[in-house]
Amino acid sequence: MSNDATKYLLTEDRIPTHWVNLMADLPGEPLPPLNPQTREPAGPELLLAIFPPALLEQEMSAEPEIEIPEEVREAYKLWRPTPLYRARRLERALDTPAHIYYKYEGVSPSGSHKPNTAVPQAYENARAGIARLSTETGAGQWGSSLAFACSLFGLECEVFMVGSSYDQKPYRRSMMETFGATVHRSPSQLTASGVANAQHVTGSLGIAISEAAEVAAQRDDTNYALGSVLNHVLLHQTVIGQETIAQMEMAGEQPDVVIACVGGGSNFGGLVFPWLRRNLRDGETTRFVAAEPAACPTLTKGVYAYDFGDTAGLTPLMPMYTLGHDFVPPPMHAGGLRYHGDSPLLSALVHEGLIEARAYRQTETFEAGVRFARSEGIIPAPEPTHAIRAVIDEAEAAKQAGEERVILFGLCGHGFFDLSAYDAYLAGTLEDPEFSQEDMDRAIEHLPEGVPAL
Repeated sequence: MSNDATKYLLTEDRIPTHWVNLMADLPGEPLPPLNPQTREPAGPELLLAIFPPALLEQEMSAEPEIEIPEEVREAYKLWRPTPLYRARRLERALDTPAHIYYKYEGVSPSGSHKPNTAVPQAYENARAGIARLSTETGAGQWGSSLAFACSLFGLECEVFMVGSSYDQKPYRRSMMETFGATVHRSPSQLTASGVANAQHVTGSLGIAISEAAEVAAQRDDTNYALGSVLNHVLLHQTVIGQETIAQMEMAGEQPDVVIACVGGGSNFGGLVFPWLRRNLRDGETTRFVAAEPAACPTLTKGVYAYDFGDTAGLTPLMPMYTLGHDFVPPPMHAGGLRYHGDSPLLSALVHEGLIEARAYRQTETFEAGVRFARSEGIIPAPEPTHAIRAVIDEAEAAKQAGEERVILFGLCGHGFFDLSAYDAYLAGTLEDPEFSQEDMDRAIEHLPEGVPAL
């Protein structure tokens, strides 16, 4: 047996003590969210009806680091720190001189990165005296993570699950219910937002967000929890990147490029932001690649503009790349990436040219996922197969250039609940829906009026 390491493991005392807030490193004043009624900058009072004060403080903080509560770090010990792997078998299969590393978040209770923010959100809501949380979920990773977190802190959990994923992934629903959540197929008949969008039978994250936010706004004992997009959500995920910095030091290497998939931005921001801070502060030259689906290409084909975060227009208007808040992506198996918009913070970084975005078709990402599984022994969720596709491209470029490029990517979850998608790929029946110019024209046509141009 060789002495070459495959896993790089940290002990529990190396769980980060603070979250990294990249807001402190960005030049200029951040663009504010806008009140959906007045189109004026929205203050925290607009969101106090559905978020606890502590999370709003994190959302708007400019402090470079924010301390992680001890109760949250104790809960993190159930699965953190997560392992960093050197993908030596994939390197050999690709016949590349590149060194490939991946941070694996699939060891969490829900099998993805989502508990990193679900736990602090449930904790702060419980501390504020809230009894129930409502939320949306795409492929089910976020819903199952919040259900788990609510079970830790004695909260009820109500989840609106995007219709296409509700149908494709019944065992994700079972997982949420096992943790104690109530799960509805979205669009539902339980909310005005659901009834208004009943014609979109496959649903979307935008519709599900509208339903969950509507429920939270109508009950004093209920708050809303969001699994991506907002600053405090990306903040919580930075435990991922901080751990990888320590683990790459153990490996004796530094990444030339860091890659992660993007839907709303939490997985990408969690891995990338601690590394990006080194570029901004220390002059490092690491490249960052955001991989998204060609069927929902927010960063690669969207417009940079103020738009609603949900379909019904209940949320504040946010400055972001968007395909239009009423855009309903075609059904695809990477349900966690079927979102019309993106994190304002991540969008600003893409707009400034600090992050490169690439879009991939569904079949080429599953081809990459199967290739990875047959080399590394982990079946990836459909979402990170987009990152793996980008990794293979980078590894091939390194081979062509004859250079030992160091590639780090985020494997944000396992695909054990997604085997029907792999069935379709292996049977040759998986489709490749794409975003058309007609879709783009409609997106621009329906953007909100009366807001500042970006």
